[in-house]
Formats: sequence, structure tokens, C-alpha cells
Amino acid sequence: MSPRILVSNDDGIEAEGIAALARAMATLGDVVVVAPAHNHSGAGHSLTLGRPLRVASVAPGWFAVEGTPTDCVNLGFFKLFDRLPDLVVSGINAGLNIGDDVTYSGTVAAALEATLLGRPAIAVSMDRSGAMSWAAAEDIARRIAARVLEKGLPPDTLLNVNVPAGEPRGIRLTRQGRRDVTPVSPVAGPPGPVEGVEFWISDLSPEWREDPLSDRTAIIEGFISVTPLHPDLTHHASWKRLLQDPPWKE
Repeated sequence: MSPRILVSNDDGIEAEGIAALARAMATLGDVVVVAPAHNHSGAGHSLTLGRPLRVASVAPGWFAVEGTPTDCVNLGFFKLFDRLPDLVVSGINAGLNIGDDVTYSGTVAAALEATLLGRPAIAVSMDRSGAMSWAAAEDIARRIAARVLEKGLPPDTLLNVNVPAGEPRGIRLTRQGRRDVTPVSPVAGPPGPVEGVEFWISDLSPEWREDPLSDRTAIIEGFISVTPLHPDLTHHASWKRLLQDPPWKE
């Protein structure tokens, strides 16, 4: 039986990137697609509660969901198909998902949800600062997916893959970068709560901490970045320290 590969994204079912990803995955197994009906960039790991999820079949094995990427993965696992996926691949996102930005990313969240549900997962994003060509992202997605289908991943681990603009110089295993803390507000608009005034949240601080092993450094230097992530948000070093000196201790 061919492996079942569930493809999703946060750019929406009509995005060019998801068509490219489905095309790449079709060389490896039985591809099914469940994606938001509309763009949900920045949705993070949000789950729709308190209202029904409408689903539309847009092509054989392709479903559009009036919900978030996390919703899509749950429906793809438990309601729309006859068996669970062997692998979930999310993307190809039009824009990088590196550093702190992974916490906002619906692309990464779809892969995270699959990891929480016990299946290996990959998130794939691409720099859109230059001319968009999906070939490099398709190629690395196919190569990594084939390897994961064969070898698996460590428990509770997903791979966050980011592809630079232009021809990649190679591939690096990286860690998540961090932005520098900045007092500059990303919110555009007049100060104070003004009725009827529109506010816009722009890109976050462009300043990053220097880290030669980070995903951002790899992208800047023209390399594909592959970062293993996991859903455990516990800070284990702090846990040990606070165990010795609890914050509620008088």
C-alpha cells in the first residue's frame, strides 16, 4: 500500500505553493490535500471552537475548510479519509518561517498538530524577497519527505524547512533564531484608543541576535535551513533551578 501523505498549508487551498507541494509529494505516495479555504497566515496553532467547520470538495482528494490549518489537520486525520496519514507536509509557504516567527506560523502549526497526533511532519517555507521559483523548495521537500517515510523522525519532532531565494548553496541543520527585543511598536496608527481608526500590525523587528547556527543565518548565506522543532515548551534548565528555589517560596 502506498504511503498516505496529507498536505496542508496556511496560504489557502488556491495558493500556488500548495499545488507545488502536492505535485512533489505525488512522486512518493497517495496525496490528499486539506487546506483553509482562505488565507490564514499568522493564525498560529489556533483551533476553531464554538462554530461549525464547513468543508467543500474542490477536486478528487482535495478539500477546502472554512477554518485554520490546525482544523484542517484534524479533519484530515479523523473525518475525511479512510485511514490516517503516514506523513504530513505543510506548505510551501510564500514567505519564510524562521526564528520567533514560527510561533505565529500557521504553516508550522499544521505540522505541529500532526506531531501532537503522533505522525511525522514537515513544514516547508520559501523566501519571497526575490523571484519566486518553486523548484528548489519542491526538490528539498521531496528529498526530506522520502527520507522521513523511510527512516521516520525522533519522537515529538517536526522539521521546519526554509528555502532561500535564488539557487541554494546547500543545506544546513540549524536551530531556531531569535529576534532582538525592541521597544519599537509594530502597530501603525495614532496613539490611544480612537473609535473608527484602523490599526495595522506590520512586520516585527528586523534586528536579530547573531547566531552562526541559526536558521536566519543559513538563509542569509544562501543555504536551505532544516530545523528540528518539538512541542514541549518546558524550559528544562529553569525547571531544575526553580525546583530548588520555587517562586512561591516565602
